[in-house]
Amino acid sequence: MQVHEFRSRAPRAVLDRRSLLRAGGALAVGAGALGGAVTLGNLVSAATAPRGVETEELRIGYLPITDAAPLLVAHGDGYFERQKLIVGRPVLFRSWSSLMEAFLTRQVDLIHLLMPSAVQLRYVIGADVKMVSWNHTGGGAVTVAPQITDITELAGTQVAIPGWWSIHNMLLQRVLRAHGLTPVARKAPSRKDGTVELVVMGPSDMIPALATGSISAFTVADPFNAGAVAKGVGSLHMLLDEVWRDHACCVTVVHEELIDSRPDTVQALIDSSVAAQLGIRADRTAAAEILSGKGYLPQPPAAVEVAMSGTVPDPTGGPERPRIDFHPYPFPSFTEELVRQMRRTVVDGETRFLDGLDPSTVHRELVDDRFVRAAIERHGGPAALGLPASLTRHERLLS
Repeated sequence: MQVHEFRSRAPRAVLDRRSLLRAGGALAVGAGALGGAVTLGNLVSAATAPRGVETEELRIGYLPITDAAPLLVAHGDGYFERQKLIVGRPVLFRSWSSLMEAFLTRQVDLIHLLMPSAVQLRYVIGADVKMVSWNHTGGGAVTVAPQITDITELAGTQVAIPGWWSIHNMLLQRVLRAHGLTPVARKAPSRKDGTVELVVMGPSDMIPALATGSISAFTVADPFNAGAVAKGVGSLHMLLDEVWRDHACCVTVVHEELIDSRPDTVQALIDSSVAAQLGIRADRTAAAEILSGKGYLPQPPAAVEVAMSGTVPDPTGGPERPRIDFHPYPFPSFTEELVRQMRRTVVDGETRFLDGLDPSTVHRELVDDRFVRAAIERHGGPAALGLPASLTRHERLLS
């Protein structure tokens, strides 16, 4: 899978470079920890780079994980075409950092992105980003080496995470603390002290690292968890949905410029994505075949099938739950709790950008739910997507 070359695009406004540099380490940590050798300067340069001529073709950027399934299925199963949208083949990126740089330089128009990273782009560098829908709920897990049978056995070892500001890291730390363990960064782990060193690692490197014993466990999106099990080098210890029920991980992000200049296009994009979510929920096997058969996800088809169609027991005793589900509505309660959880998360770097953030204000400024609300109504209402009629909920952190 090759990364395309792009023509640059003109921005609505150029961010002030000096103000971006004042953001300091907060952005360097947030970006550099996302899985690539990126620096503050890289993203500042990306955010302030000159742009060229706009084109009509829309371009999607993604990482090869099931979190991107609605956008990929919308392309592969013709949902975009039915909305009369001109959308090029989605472009695969290998790291969150390269994906963000491509987005900031308008090489791609919309991306799926870790939601904590969307908070960073908005509040650390002042990028004109808007989150317009959720891509999915759940889909992440903790995978451990075969000899590990209890979380407490991770004491004195290294565990891989995909990024400091990922829901995976945030929820893993809750699990560790619930079992009397202490997460640490850049500090040798101690079995005696009950510490676990967290290390950032690209998802594609996690399975080999687990196989060689370099790490004792990892937490990441599927199909990498399913892939480790299929290869016999790991076992699925728990889904992260057991920690925060129906949490969002990746969300769809666009520039405000696109919303302002082409609102009908944004509506058509979200209509297509919501229709794809309904299609996935109706036939997960067919969706997995699209993701594998059309080359969007390069992992073994069997692992993609397990990730998309697999179920696990409900810890509360209810019916089995899917490993990943697909709901588009961005609940304000989730955004607010996310900001609170970010403040409690150990990261390797600066966290001062969170100090002045009011959780409810973050939702109002970061999220634009007009398009997804309209799309939900056009596709049968909240019940068709398994959502409450009120589009409100109480967050449930189970551990």
